Amino acid sequence: MKKLRLSPQTIPMVASVAVLIVLYVGGCLAFDNFGSLRVLINLFGDNAFLGVAAIGITFVILSGGIDLSVGAVVALTSILIAGLIGHGLHPLAAIAVSLAFGAAFGALMGTLIQVFELPPFLVTLGGMFLARGLGFVVHPESLSIDHPFYGDFVSQTLSLPVTRKLSIPFTAVCLVAVVIGATMLARWSRFGRNVRAIGSSEASARLMGVPIARTKILVYTLAGALSALGGVVATFYMQSGNPASFVGLELDAIAAAVIGGTLLRGGVGFIPGTLVGVLILGVIQTLIIFQGTLNSWWTRIAVGGLLFVFILLQQLITRRKK
Repeated sequence: MKKLRLSPQTIPMVASVAVLIVLYVGGCLAFDNFGSLRVLINLFGDNAFLGVAAIGITFVILSGGIDLSVGAVVALTSILIAGLIGHGLHPLAAIAVSLAFGAAFGALMGTLIQVFELPPFLVTLGGMFLARGLGFVVHPESLSIDHPFYGDFVSQTLSLPVTRKLSIPFTAVCLVAVVIGATMLARWSRFGRNVRAIGSSEASARLMGVPIARTKILVYTLAGALSALGGVVATFYMQSGNPASFVGLELDAIAAAVIGGTLLRGGVGFIPGTLVGVLILGVIQTLIIFQGTLNSWWTRIAVGGLLFVFILLQQLITRRKK
């Protein structure tokens, strides 16, 4: 009988799934109603914009890069949509413009990184400041979205077959759809294989004929588009846009990807693992809300502790492989 052995690449993801199960079961045992289906659905719906943005940054980290502009692009997209709708543009057109802008913004950063061989950290840091500033240029304050399309669309939910009393909100459906699509792209497409090859060893990927420049630019284009989509999801969740919102979201997205098993050195990572990382962050926040007496900053403390553990685990795995 063969023993079940985990590959070094899958150990961090398995560990993250174990952490999620322990946290969720612990919450169910400690608090009444924590294990209700409504709380579980809300975990997906409330963290959908973070999940979508985190999937984009997962592709960037897989390629060996980093993107610090995520939170600013999400905020810019939200206020851009609100502003365009306020000026009479139909929401669908406003969403299309915002998605195109996000993709173009990511492509610009990817081009600067690849063509001029600039550090991704500095380029995306500049992108973060630029996007944040542009958001305040669009509108300096929070702007509510008052359009029948938004009200009608948000009210559309997917009813569960087990009970008609509960339904899945659009934001949760969007997150699941993005996870499925991104998983297929990362696992079974040539683009996904190229991204992993570049992240593992750019020199080896070049020898294998992988189009380095095109793939890297496409990675940042995809990340920009998904950040913009995260902003779209956020507008459906909040019914408004705010240029000052989502400060630090890029750090939450990176944390979710790392906790979900994506190696910071690139080449190894799983889209479902990033979803698990997002859910871990959501469960921690929900536990603190149910507890009632702890400050919300304990969420940061818990996430920081988990990051230390998973980074150490990554380092141990890397050393063992060498």
